[in-house]
Amino acid sequence: MSLQQTLKAFEALDSALASGQRVADLLARHSSARVTVEEIVGDEGKTDFVKIVIPGSSGKSVGGSSPTLGIIGRLSGIGARPRRIGLVSDGDGAVTAIAAALKLARMQCEGDPLPGDVIVTTHICPNAPTRPHDPVEMMGSPVSSEKIGAVEVVPEMDAILSIDTTKGNRILNHKGFALSPTVKEGWVLRVSEDLVRIMEMTTGRRAVTFPVTMQDITPYGNGVYHLNSILQPSIVADAPVVGVAICTETAVPGSATGASHEIDIAAAVRFAVEVAKEFGRGTAQFYDPQEFALLTRLYGSMRHLRQAAAGD
Repeated sequence: MSLQQTLKAFEALDSALASGQRVADLLARHSSARVTVEEIVGDEGKTDFVKIVIPGSSGKSVGGSSPTLGIIGRLSGIGARPRRIGLVSDGDGAVTAIAAALKLARMQCEGDPLPGDVIVTTHICPNAPTRPHDPVEMMGSPVSSEKIGAVEVVPEMDAILSIDTTKGNRILNHKGFALSPTVKEGWVLRVSEDLVRIMEMTTGRRAVTFPVTMQDITPYGNGVYHLNSILQPSIVADAPVVGVAICTETAVPGSATGASHEIDIAAAVRFAVEVAKEFGRGTAQFYDPQEFALLTRLYGSMRHLRQAAAGD
């Protein structure tokens, strides 16, 4: 069960006093979790970047070889104060990531460590700006996507779940969460069969996926339309990235308050925890390395899609 951790994370962030230190305090009783907080300043304000490392029993942090899963809580801001009061819909990614960290840290304290390390990153900003977007208003960020991307992707991550609210569109019409295809080095690969299996196992329902366009895996700020920022970590990471979209049947503004659904977030947390278990022990893969090698041999690299503009 992950609902208890979801509610703890939700209550901690649904506040004008929310901060990186508050997240660190949440995890303080779990001695195994290593939490660092760094203030990042941008053109429109500041945010607290949070990194949480939960060491595995045979993870790299203890000299082992088990792979490391990255869980990124992707968002622009958890609040739009003073314009809006309360946690905004855009904050679901941060809530999910922190709740997953709480669950994994508790498991370790209860004698159930995972084989591989898990690194959770997100940022906490209760006073973010908003921006116009079609079909509904979205949140802006006090710090550029490039600045956030440079710290949220950690080199030790061997695969990444990028968790983000994806409600401000008419493309994904499902309430709950959905998976993207795997993205690696500019290539949009097939949807991972292992992640589909884990999603169906944890939800008890058929898996739901969503389409990814070439535009979505190019950098923000290049002038083209993006569904949202869910796959921006793939611009920085060489590791495979899968988007975990918290979604709804209707188009909901990212700046909307009272629009976060605890049960849907808890379902995504449960999924992330089970992926962490299987990835660390080598029973779940995000992509087929041999097929990826064949694709690049046949058609070349797609890494140029990660550049801000042609020739950069």
